[in-house]
Amino acid sequence: MDITIEKFNEVISALERGELRVAAKENGRWKVNSYVKEVILAGFRLGNICDMSQGQFPFFDKDTFPVREFALPDKVRIVPGGTSIRRGAYVAPGAIVMPPSYINTGAYVGEGTMVDSHVTIGSCAQIGKNIHISAATQIGGVLEPAGALPTIIEDGAFVGGNCGIYEGTIVEQGAVIASGVIITSSTALFDATKNEYVPRNEDGRVVVPANAVVVSGSKPIVREGRPLESGVHLYCPVIVKYRDSKTEDSIHLEDLLR
Repeated sequence: MDITIEKFNEVISALERGELRVAAKENGRWKVNSYVKEVILAGFRLGNICDMSQGQFPFFDKDTFPVREFALPDKVRIVPGGTSIRRGAYVAPGAIVMPPSYINTGAYVGEGTMVDSHVTIGSCAQIGKNIHISAATQIGGVLEPAGALPTIIEDGAFVGGNCGIYEGTIVEQGAVIASGVIITSSTALFDATKNEYVPRNEDGRVVVPANAVVVSGSKPIVREGRPLESGVHLYCPVIVKYRDSKTEDSIHLEDLLR
């Protein structure tokens, strides 16, 4: 596909305004816009390495992907102290970004979402509105292949500290991920309320159901239908319940902070 620098700038600007997204939910199913990802990838080919150094910190990157510039009318609260938001990322009015954090190109961060300290949001990740992403959490990104669905965190979810949500995982609306939970494409997610593993969706993605409360757990290594005598277990995130009034009290987002 022949993409010009003019088309690249047009698409990147539309991403930054929130008019265009890498992925969107249509008829209850998330779909990726592979063309947008192809344009982002073309930006690396079209760009030239330039000096982006700021003060005592040397930076050298493609001139097509400088750090985004924000202004007061954007209504995004970016607290000083080492945060970088790359060109092509959308951060909605009312969002808060605590330092140091990093939001990569193609990412989408919705209204009222808190991106806490030491959080990284990877390329093209889709983060909904009114979400709290706690300190030191990593949200994985994906650019290649262009058709690959990014990691998605839907509206109203809560992600605790030191979590890792990677490889196209979908965290549905209102789900709560406790501190330290890691979810990848090969993770088996167990629902203790139903005594069964959560099935993958039609795309083979790990999906955390809406309003699920997930904590770190383990499962025994089984061979020929029996647990190994060694007693060794494998890591396994576990849904221990679904949101209730007690959960709401423990994860209440303070409006005064926003």
